[in-house]
Amino acid sequence: MNKTARSAILQEQRTISPETADSESNWQLELANACRDPDKLLARLGLIGKVSPFRTADFPFLVPESFIRRMKIGDPNDPLLKQVLPVEDENVDVPGFLSDPVADLNSSPVSGMVHKYVNRVLLITSGSCAVNCRYCFRRHFPYSEAPRSLESWEPVFEEIWKRPEVDEVILSGGDPLTLNDRRLGVMIEKLAVIPHLQRIRIHSRLPIVLPIRVTEGLLKSLGQSRLQPIFVVHANHGNEIVEDCAEALRKLVQAGIPVLNQAVLLRGVNDSVEAQVDLCTRLVNVGAMPYYLNQLDRVRGAAHFEVSVERGREIMAGLRKKLSGYAVPRYVVDVPGCEGKTEL
Repeated sequence: MNKTARSAILQEQRTISPETADSESNWQLELANACRDPDKLLARLGLIGKVSPFRTADFPFLVPESFIRRMKIGDPNDPLLKQVLPVEDENVDVPGFLSDPVADLNSSPVSGMVHKYVNRVLLITSGSCAVNCRYCFRRHFPYSEAPRSLESWEPVFEEIWKRPEVDEVILSGGDPLTLNDRRLGVMIEKLAVIPHLQRIRIHSRLPIVLPIRVTEGLLKSLGQSRLQPIFVVHANHGNEIVEDCAEALRKLVQAGIPVLNQAVLLRGVNDSVEAQVDLCTRLVNVGAMPYYLNQLDRVRGAAHFEVSVERGREIMAGLRKKLSGYAVPRYVVDVPGCEGKTEL
């Protein structure tokens, strides 16, 4: 573990209550010990000499142990590996692929808040993630400009107070679950006192890639709030919904929290009817509902993941033939300037 990560862990642990100490320290330690060297991962998977990773300083490699355990040894085309391994194609500049493909920065009235849609706002609660997905549409986002301390969030809370049309807040990032339970709980409490808010939505990849993060403290914070919690997780392939991940999703569902999944259509990862059927089936079997299948946001560095809309529509037609209606996600794209996702 490097000194910076160890310092961050110790700082967080000072605020952990005795009853949640074990669960808090476990996920924080696993995150601090996440793999940061692609060569070490390839050696572990028996892929040295078969795959050549690309090193980039502006969007470094990061993947936790739980996610690594689900990868297939000796398979350079493993769908989980392909989501996280940096490759040379990221360095190819493709016209139409931008640093801010969904125009977040044009919709930010105050630092840390994005207001695109009339009744809901999105908060950039953290610049950290537990995994650096290579297709991330915020891989170039200026996280250093977003609020960090709870005090620096006050202008955002004041802005929400001024907008009575807003009844839902989305906690995003980065990933909001990289905040500890205490800090996340305080943020939820601050939002709950704003009278016109009714729901709080948490967008997180951690229940998928770092399932140990679904702690009793997290469930308690969500269960005690007057705001209706909604969890939106992000899994792209059925091989992700196994063992500790499946258990974490069941915990959220059994706590009475609606759990939805957003997937991204990715070339070489899940661009087949079979892969999407397996993903959707595994989700509904643990009580999580397929919500969106997103057309790739055209972020710079991710063009090699793009699947044509025509192929996406073919896959959706196949899903409708093979799955019950409730198990079929909506195929959408985020078009800047539109007041919601656009169905394809």
